[in-house]
Amino acid sequence: MSMLKILIVVTNINAYASGNLETGLWLSELTHIYHAAKEKGYEITIASPKGGNVPIDPESLKPLTLDKISKSYWNEPGFRELLKNSKSLANVADQKFEMVYLAGGHGTMYDFPNDTTMQTIIRKQYESGKMVVAICHGVGGLLNVKLSNGEYLIKGRKITGFNWFEESLARRKKEVPFNLEAGLKERGSDYRKAFIPMTSKVVVDGNLITGQNPFSSKETAKVVMKELEKQTQNK
Repeated sequence: MSMLKILIVVTNINAYASGNLETGLWLSELTHIYHAAKEKGYEITIASPKGGNVPIDPESLKPLTLDKISKSYWNEPGFRELLKNSKSLANVADQKFEMVYLAGGHGTMYDFPNDTTMQTIIRKQYESGKMVVAICHGVGGLLNVKLSNGEYLIKGRKITGFNWFEESLARRKKEVPFNLEAGLKERGSDYRKAFIPMTSKVVVDGNLITGQNPFSSKETAKVVMKELEKQTQNK
């Protein structure tokens, strides 16, 4: 059997537009899926809109948010090196992947929604029945994706993502460029959220899987691995 290939997409943006605060990738939203895929022996490509360095949101490195898995990867020089040298989306656009995964972090709110290369990758992936996964603010990368029939991909789809109340809990309401929850609803998605904010929630709708927030990282990775296994068995 050939090795399963997965694409993890991350941000290149290291600060909010105001310049007051740093941002970037939320580390655990990469490490959990990366770890789960690595354990299965899958081939992992990490790419970003521009390629090159992937900034990490300093909030995600604080002792309270840095879980065991994330900490062990963060302490690994090889992994850090990998994050300094992400591939550019343009370089991987023609490759075929079993799964495309959009990691979050507030940085994605700036470089994900309007990236046309990303939109093309996601559309092709989704329309070929392959898995599209997004977590937290990474879900913003799905906002403007249109299918071949001109409809928004997320229209009528069950979906989750970082909600507006969580944004106020994170004290980022005044910093963010838009309200993700409202945007997802405007596109006609069937938006779901956990009863208690900042707790894990994963929504599966066919080959579209979304996780609500950083606390969904572990569960998202688990659900995705299960679904990938199912897919390969059905081949």
